[in-house]
Amino acid sequence: MSYVDTLRQWDKAVTCVDRQDLTEALRIFLSIQEPNSKIYFDIGCLHLLNQDLDAAEKAFDCSIGKDEHLAVAFFQRGTTFYRKKRYEESLADFQQAFKALRNNQLIDYKALGLRYKLYACEVLLNMALSEAQLGNWEKAHDNLVKALNYKTDAKLNIIDRALDSALKQKLFKPVEFPSKVLFKPNKHYVAELEKKDYLGKAKVVASVVPQDVFSGFAPLQPQVEDGPTRPKEPEVLRALEGEPHTVLFKFVPETSDELAVVPGNIVFVLQKGADNWASVIFNERRGLVPSNYLERLEMSLASKQNEGQGTSQPPSREPPTIPERKPGLTRGQSSGDTQQKDEQSTDNLCIVKVCFTFNFAVSVPPGSPYAVLIEKISNKLNLPSTTITLSLTSELTEQSVITPSTDMESVWRRARGLRITLWCYAKEQTDGNPQSEVPLVALHSYESPNPEDLNFHQGDTITLLSRVNQDWLEGQCNGNTGIFPASFVEEVPVKGQSLI
Repeated sequence: MSYVDTLRQWDKAVTCVDRQDLTEALRIFLSIQEPNSKIYFDIGCLHLLNQDLDAAEKAFDCSIGKDEHLAVAFFQRGTTFYRKKRYEESLADFQQAFKALRNNQLIDYKALGLRYKLYACEVLLNMALSEAQLGNWEKAHDNLVKALNYKTDAKLNIIDRALDSALKQKLFKPVEFPSKVLFKPNKHYVAELEKKDYLGKAKVVASVVPQDVFSGFAPLQPQVEDGPTRPKEPEVLRALEGEPHTVLFKFVPETSDELAVVPGNIVFVLQKGADNWASVIFNERRGLVPSNYLERLEMSLASKQNEGQGTSQPPSREPPTIPERKPGLTRGQSSGDTQQKDEQSTDNLCIVKVCFTFNFAVSVPPGSPYAVLIEKISNKLNLPSTTITLSLTSELTEQSVITPSTDMESVWRRARGLRITLWCYAKEQTDGNPQSEVPLVALHSYESPNPEDLNFHQGDTITLLSRVNQDWLEGQCNGNTGIFPASFVEEVPVKGQSLI
């Protein structure tokens, strides 16, 4: 089977899946000769949907055989082994999937035709579950602690719930791949499958003069009497916006609002100020140029033809004196200079990364006392400092907790390159997890390139997990978990529940 036929059958099978005709889709997939690794992966996912675990295992074997670096195929085969209660083989496949991630936080397969993001923390969670099924609770706990280093804000609750269950030696739910999400062929290649008529149909052209017997290759022209005896007056070239001017001298800008030009450039003047500076447009950029560097341009089509193909040489005289700018930003000082000074003033500050229900950062001078640090964090969270507990580690212990009596010099010695990470806990949180899951409905479609965001379409049902802040929520939709703007959804009325 040629590549074009394979592409056509692949696209037809994926279309059947979109129509929920899984039987026909599987039949078309199985009829493809010499499938690639992505098609074998799709076949394995359809077998998983049909609970045919043996056929799914064979399909994922073939997918991995075609591409041994396809981490999501190891993840799916590990899920198949887990359902077959072959936990040692399941653990080995999850370990291979994590190895294929190469210490990355996630792999986004969108560029390969699969709308799915494989997170390292989710792979580690399934590894921990396989260890737990084998009775290795300590290794399961270690894998979940390791997952904390790879987690994103969107996956925080999943890891925390699994870690709580592991501490009680209770099993937790695995992370499963949404099996109806399949690899799709490149849409640009599929579009080229259809035949295109580039020439079009022949068109018969007839003269408007009945006695015209002209024949030949030149197109027939309408015949009119008393034609014009002289050509039309040439039209003056005009710009869509502004008046055209020629640049006479080279100008090098010294502030961010000035524009670089060289002799011979054509600019369009929008406004000339009383300070002898002109606001111009050049190459779709707007900026300031000295008015005495410009000369008004009046060019017609006829004069352009008389000049021929060459261009006039710019004048060789010395440029005039650049006029002074009005008070405000003086010449030689731009907003970028002020920004650079601000950046230099923050170079001596220590950046403190704070891990809360969401991560944020504050800047304090190195060696600051406890009162300065806690005031910065409490202002950031808008919480009283008495309700906030700081820790050097993710676990609260007597040695890790930072109190007013803590030797802050020992804390700042942990900083590396003026950067330090602390953990923050609040005694009372009004914006925490809801007591029960709240259903939402999407008012608008939302799609973001950020890996921690949740993508959905208008009308989708979203399960609310928690509120991140006033404008962002965390939820689950179509098997994916992430954060999204609160203004894109509204709550489905449920008696006794209300969060947004």
